[in-house]
Amino acid sequence: MTDTATQQSPARAQAPAIPPDVEHARQQVEDLVGQNRIDEAIACYRAVLVRHPNLGAVHAAIGALLRKQGHHQQALRALEQAHSLMPHEPSLNTCLAVVLQEMGRIDEATAQFRQAIALAPDEPSHYLGLVRLQSLTADDPALAALRQLAAQESRFNPSRQASLHFALGKALSDTGSPQDGFSHFLQANALRRASLSYDENAMLGAMRRVSQHFTAAAMEALPQTGHPSTPPVFIVGMPRSGSTLVEQILASHPDAYGAGEVSTLADTLKDAAQRCPAWKNPMPFAQLSEAECLATAEDYLSRMNAQAVDWTGPEPPLRMINKMLDNFAHIGLIHQLWPRARIIHTMRDPIDTCLSCFSIPFDHLDFAFDLGELGRYYRQYSALMAHWERTLPPDTILNVRYEDLVQDLPHQAQRIIAYCDLPWNPDCLRFHESRRIVRTSSLAQVRTPLYRSALRRWRPDNESLRPLLEGLGGLA
Repeated sequence: MTDTATQQSPARAQAPAIPPDVEHARQQVEDLVGQNRIDEAIACYRAVLVRHPNLGAVHAAIGALLRKQGHHQQALRALEQAHSLMPHEPSLNTCLAVVLQEMGRIDEATAQFRQAIALAPDEPSHYLGLVRLQSLTADDPALAALRQLAAQESRFNPSRQASLHFALGKALSDTGSPQDGFSHFLQANALRRASLSYDENAMLGAMRRVSQHFTAAAMEALPQTGHPSTPPVFIVGMPRSGSTLVEQILASHPDAYGAGEVSTLADTLKDAAQRCPAWKNPMPFAQLSEAECLATAEDYLSRMNAQAVDWTGPEPPLRMINKMLDNFAHIGLIHQLWPRARIIHTMRDPIDTCLSCFSIPFDHLDFAFDLGELGRYYRQYSALMAHWERTLPPDTILNVRYEDLVQDLPHQAQRIIAYCDLPWNPDCLRFHESRRIVRTSSLAQVRTPLYRSALRRWRPDNESLRPLLEGLGGLA
């Protein structure tokens, strides 16, 4: 898949008739995006630009859609064109910053966030974007501005208050005031939790039922219907456990492609359930034919191949990495569908993992905004992973500890590459030099070499941590 082919892909979409006005185009694009017809949505907006080439908002919308597709270089050009037409619009600076940071251009992204702050100094989200990329110093004007905003936080809605406290929590932790930072993280998470309708009983119950269905006896009785494919690699575990680092090491190998946190497996199983109701069962294989299993396995492989929009190798990747972490709940299905798939489980000290999660304003992890709920989720996840270790054949899963990675990167990197049955390549130790797209919360960290200072995260006192410690139970 060449870069040239990638660049031409959206342009090949058949352009629809030019909508009568921009509002009609926006409605048409919304419908197309809802149907995942992104190429046609881009073509629709480009048709508008034929008549109105100086509409900065349309250039910006095209940039957002191109980023969604993974065409970051094209997205950057579209956003730069929008910025040239609307140079005083701070949201364009933040859009540029997001694309640049995902491309690994951290210094440029940081500059864009600072420009957004200069244009709109009262917007907390701009500071949050900045501090997640750059540690502030005590004399940084951005920190002083954050303190001033905190003194006036009552004028912000809860969402902006949460962004403000997450930003202050990170900034104060970086400047040597972790206790003060933690107090802001508590406020930020309480605000986020109040806006959610998280059903903890349903979440934990679903995880418990997986282990009840996928017993050793039940799995031994299943027919052998697996696909012989070797490319699938699944990285699973908790957020903030070193998973992005492991993916970056592996994806730095010239024969491996890291697709990131993609919903490909869930999407495949959802579509399979529409075609064949048996897929709705927790353990469907006894009701499925070998052909139905193989068709679903092939569908996933095809979807994963389509993720590699920026792959430039002369041959398809030998390994395709899916880093959707909650696929740990699907390990039984994965092993049955692709017996030769590699499953890498990233692990980190439970308290460090949970505190790191607590410091990040995740978009889709509703369990992460209350210390007690976070601890109980971790404990149930850990129990399910222990179940898979007992149930599946030995060495099915490779456990990689973050602490071991930091202490002895060369040995651990070689373990990972060997487990994936790839020849050793020294590029895997230069993972921080890779220009691949990274979208996770660790995108800034994996652009720098490893340091042992990453270990031993500061912890508040046990009384402050009591909800988390009780949630973790014996794991704490």
